[in-house]
Amino acid sequence: MAKPPAPKSADTGERIAKVLAHAGVASRREAERMIEDGRVSLNGKVLTTPAVKVGPGDDVRVDGKPIAEKPPTRLWRHHKPDGLVTTHADPQGRETVFQALPKDMGRVISIGRLDLTSEGLLLLTNDGELARVLELPSTGWTRRYRVRAYGDITEEAIQKLKNGITVEGVKYGPIEVVVDRRTGSNTWLNVGLKEGKNREVRKVLSAVGLTVNRLLRTAYGPFQLGALEKGKTEEIRRSVLREQLGKLYPLDADGYPLKDGGKAADNTGRAVSRPAKPRPAKPHSTKPRGSNPGKRPDNKARKPDAHHRRKP
Repeated sequence: MAKPPAPKSADTGERIAKVLAHAGVASRREAERMIEDGRVSLNGKVLTTPAVKVGPGDDVRVDGKPIAEKPPTRLWRHHKPDGLVTTHADPQGRETVFQALPKDMGRVISIGRLDLTSEGLLLLTNDGELARVLELPSTGWTRRYRVRAYGDITEEAIQKLKNGITVEGVKYGPIEVVVDRRTGSNTWLNVGLKEGKNREVRKVLSAVGLTVNRLLRTAYGPFQLGALEKGKTEEIRRSVLREQLGKLYPLDADGYPLKDGGKAADNTGRAVSRPAKPRPAKPHSTKPRGSNPGKRPDNKARKPDAHHRRKP
């Protein structure tokens, strides 16, 4: 991208971390860390703070390479097996979820995480801003799990979790727990929660005397694991994605985010005007002919006589 002819006002454009997130470089939080590490430059100047805005034509680079133009928002369902970490690079050298993904997906990030021994539905996207929105508890989407745990749970403990619980100084919101069945010394549970804090299911169940030995996420909001095979990835159709996101994260027909009440975002994430929709033609009047003053009354359609018929 070419450099702009003149500096822009600090009141225009989008925050740099948001631009990087929209471009699929990283989540907004990770983008801020990249800026702090001196990996991001704007118009040739290395940034030291995320409190910078970007406008059209600005040259944004990460590790010296220009960021790609913003692609349409995409979302995938992935059935994560246990034994993989949900990170792009693991300091301990363990295999990651992203190493096993199809190469033609490009760079994607996860919406939330599943720890090493957890399995099930993991949502992946190329839009870091969408990931941020869907991770927020205020979004109201429920994460559902099938849990096998050693021990038994009482109705008192279930009610305690339903009202919210504090564990080691961390307050957790209401958690829905339904006992499915008991097999020997294990109990199978269906668990639903809206926050998704770090290792939340394991910690809250441990606080009421249960030890989780298998954890499978079956749903994240409206998106279900279903019959997706372990290790497989499937893209969610654009029409389904638009329908399920609705006003939470509106997309246009091409999959680009809509901002500011129905405006499409350009490659920097700024809102741009959308073409005006053509006005529908006015319906024909149902008023009988001859009802207007000055018009010759004629309530019957005139039939062409033989004199006016065209000869074959």
